[in-house]
Amino acid sequence: MKYATLLLFLAACISCSSERTQSAVHSNNESATTQQPKPPTTPTVEGTIVKTFPHDTMAFTQGLTVNGGRLIETTGQYGVSELREVDLASGKVLRSTRLGGQYFGEGSTVIDDNVFVITWLNQEAFVYGLKSFSKTKTFNYFGEGWGLTTNGRELFMSNGSEVITVRNATDFSVERTISVRLDGQPCRYLNELEWVEDEIWANVWQTDMVVCINPQTGTVNKVINLAAIYPYSSRSERADVLNGIAYDQQTKAVYVTGKNWPNLYQIRVQ
Repeated sequence: MKYATLLLFLAACISCSSERTQSAVHSNNESATTQQPKPPTTPTVEGTIVKTFPHDTMAFTQGLTVNGGRLIETTGQYGVSELREVDLASGKVLRSTRLGGQYFGEGSTVIDDNVFVITWLNQEAFVYGLKSFSKTKTFNYFGEGWGLTTNGRELFMSNGSEVITVRNATDFSVERTISVRLDGQPCRYLNELEWVEDEIWANVWQTDMVVCINPQTGTVNKVINLAAIYPYSSRSERADVLNGIAYDQQTKAVYVTGKNWPNLYQIRVQ
C-alpha cells in the first residue's frame, strides 16, 4: 500500500502543471501522464505527531512561518485573504489585515522586520511591517505566485511548476532559478515552501507529501510522507489539502497544517 502511494505521488509530481479555480481548489485541467512511473529511489521517511495545537478552520492556509514563538500566516480566497499573527499554542488570531477583495493571498515569509506576501494571479507582492502590519511596498512580477520562503537573505518563490525562482529581497528581481528533480524527473506542483536548515521543504499540491530540496542542485534529497498526520478518512468536509510548513530555528521544531484544517501539528521526521 505504501509503495502504491509513492507511485501515485511520483506520477503526480511529473505530470503536467495545473491551474487553480476561483473556489480556491487547485484543479488540474490537463490529462495526467500515461506513462507508468519507475519505482522511486529517493529515500522516503515518515512524519509522526509530537504535539497537536488548535487551528482556525476558516483559515485557507497559504503561507506559514514561525517568528518569535508566534505564527505569521497568510490565507487565501478572494475577499477574505489575510495576513495574520497567530498564537501558536491556542490558535488565536492576535491581529490581522486584509489584502483586499481583488487579491487571492498566497505564500509569505519574514526577513528581519518585514513580511513578504505574494498573490496568486495578480502578479503583485507586498511588504508589510512586522510590527505595524502596514503595507510599505508593492512589487510586480510575471506569472503565478504559490509559495514563498527565505534563507534570511534571498527569497525563494514557487509557481506550481517544478521551478523555484530566487528573488532579490530589495527589489524582487529574479536572481536565478532552481529546477527541482525527483528521481531525475521534474517535480511539479511545488506549493508552500519553508527553509529548514540547508534545505527547501515544499508541499506538493494535492498530496500528503513534502519534498526536501537541495537549493544548489534542485535535487530532492528525501520525501516526507505525512498521510498519517490527518488521514483523509478523518477529515471534515471543510478540510482541504495539506499546506503549510513552519520551522522554528530556535527550538528546531517543525509544524505543519492544511487549508481549513482544525489542527496545527508539531511533527517529528524519522
